[in-house]
Amino acid sequence: MEILAYAAFFLTVALTYAIMCLGLNVQWGQTGLFNVGIAGFVGIGAYVSAALTTPDVAERIGGFGLPIAVGWLAAMAAGGLLALAVGLLTLRMRSDYLAITTFGIAVALQLVFQNAESLTGGAFGMAFIPRPFAGLQGQAFAFNVINLALTAAVVLVCYLLLEHLLRSPWGRALRAVREDETAAQALGKNPVLLRIQAFALGGVIMALAGAVQAHFIGFIAPGNYLPMMTFQVWAMLIVGGSGNNRGAILGAVLVWAIWALSGALISEVFPADQQARAASLQIVAIGVMLCVILLWRPQGILPEVRSVSRHLGRRNKDR
Repeated sequence: MEILAYAAFFLTVALTYAIMCLGLNVQWGQTGLFNVGIAGFVGIGAYVSAALTTPDVAERIGGFGLPIAVGWLAAMAAGGLLALAVGLLTLRMRSDYLAITTFGIAVALQLVFQNAESLTGGAFGMAFIPRPFAGLQGQAFAFNVINLALTAAVVLVCYLLLEHLLRSPWGRALRAVREDETAAQALGKNPVLLRIQAFALGGVIMALAGAVQAHFIGFIAPGNYLPMMTFQVWAMLIVGGSGNNRGAILGAVLVWAIWALSGALISEVFPADQQARAASLQIVAIGVMLCVILLWRPQGILPEVRSVSRHLGRRNKDR
């Protein structure tokens, strides 16, 4: 029973990363926007939701004790507004400038999380974040399974929504901008507006992932939102298949499995005083996996399925 409870816990965390991957897939897989600040968008969602839903604390602003659903909606709004503001300022620039800007914003937000103690709890983070189905916390298996079902439902809703958008005229316009901006503009599309919309939608989804993860774990700290998280999510999308929503979900589960297994192996092999240094081997394991996948299947395990029209069938083609 303990193994099953851990399996449910593992899959729940993996699926929160799958939500982040779906958000990145909108930005990069569909639109070609190079966002290197994923951790910032995830963190803003986590902190906004936590601030609204945690109990009142004397030395911290917030603690309104609102329902979890309200926290999730507020997190999505905050992530969308942040992405919209970043998009309005940067999406007229070339992709490398967008990467630099988003990385800088993520680092700045992480510093805010760490130093704005009256808002975020500082380096000690925020505890007592309400967890869905908290009444079952004494029963590990039931608690993890029902949270797994909830998180899987969130992933399913995001997946179905994005698949619908992918096949809509809006989704085709995004891919047209990604492939040939000049041609798309000649056909009457507005590339800047489409990029801003896609970037904002991706930010909404990433912030939702942060809120879902924060409420499942019940605790957040600035150390959770380091650039390493951005690296993990990018690795998940590349391994699973950029441009394919099912690939994004599969990549999240596979890479998180490698990450968790390598962490367990390190804790078994290395003595306690060397485990902190040995933890960097997890990054090596992900890097090796990334290299193998890129050599074996450059487009990822589930590559993008490209279709000109539903009346003309589908085709797979290298970018």
